Amino acid sequence: MIRVTRLQGATMAINAELIERIEATPDTVVTLVGGAHYVVAEPVDELLVRIIEYRASIIRRVSEPAESRPNGGLHLLDDGG
Repeated sequence: MIRVTRLQGATMAINAELIERIEATPDTVVTLVGGAHYVVAEPVDELLVRIIEYRASIIRRVSEPAESRPNGGLHLLDDGG
């Protein structure tokens, strides 16, 4: 997931694996493979950097030995109960 800022200032996270295209029209429009599209404040080049950093972080994580990762690399979610 990458964080983006809507034009109104709200932040949200988008699944970088589902991005089909990013266009400057002149606003930046992110279109997902399902057809949803979002207008965001970040320029195209900044989003490309975030996507590259996101993917690099995944490669770094899976390259670490499981013993060095907390919970063997698993992240447990609190179900609130």
